[in-house]
Amino acid sequence: MLEIRDLTLHYGQSQILHGMSLDAARGEVTAVMGTNGVGKTSLLKAIAGRHPYSGGTIRLDGETLSHPTAYQAARAGIAYVPQGREVFPLMTVQENLETGFACLPRGERGVPGHIFELFPILKEFLGRRGGDLSGGQQQQLAIARALIARPKVLLLDEPTEGIQPNIIQQIGRVIATLRDEGAMAIVLVEQYFDFTWGLADRFTAVTRGEVSLSGKAGEVDRDALLAQVSI
Repeated sequence: MLEIRDLTLHYGQSQILHGMSLDAARGEVTAVMGTNGVGKTSLLKAIAGRHPYSGGTIRLDGETLSHPTAYQAARAGIAYVPQGREVFPLMTVQENLETGFACLPRGERGVPGHIFELFPILKEFLGRRGGDLSGGQQQQLAIARALIARPKVLLLDEPTEGIQPNIIQQIGRVIATLRDEGAMAIVLVEQYFDFTWGLADRFTAVTRGEVSLSGKAGEVDRDALLAQVSI
């Protein structure tokens, strides 16, 4: 569903991505792993239209997305949950969810009940401000907001960062449920190795802006992958 070919990206004079290629299929979790500063977040930002890329191609369902803006990427079906969550702190949970309506036709602007099946706590906290939620609750809100637009591709950047263990387990179950529903491709950037190893269907290790190892679950050696993504 999502095809990245030979992607390059610069911040000023510094080249961050060096010909990155990646495939993410519907009904699968594709993990992108590596140490800090190797370009994982930059890759997601390029796909999501958050930062311009210098060269290469991004295709979704066979259609080329030519240097999309964030809005264009979202309209095409790409949802991005950034590192740090970016919840609006002074808006209620309900209002935060409604910001996901922007790319939907007016007749489809509603919060599906399925969202509250995945994240029951959000239904209880609809009137609570985003800034008053715990880190784990904010992460659930950020993922729920991304799902409002019914994406074809869900990009998750460090969803377990700073989250208590019981919420990490819940987020893992949600990701597995979304994967098993088969409606979207999920690209997961994550440094929590055991969490990712138990969840992903494909692995891509990144070193200095380049793919250093890739393969399907069952084909990738655990120790070899761990060596690639460890400091």
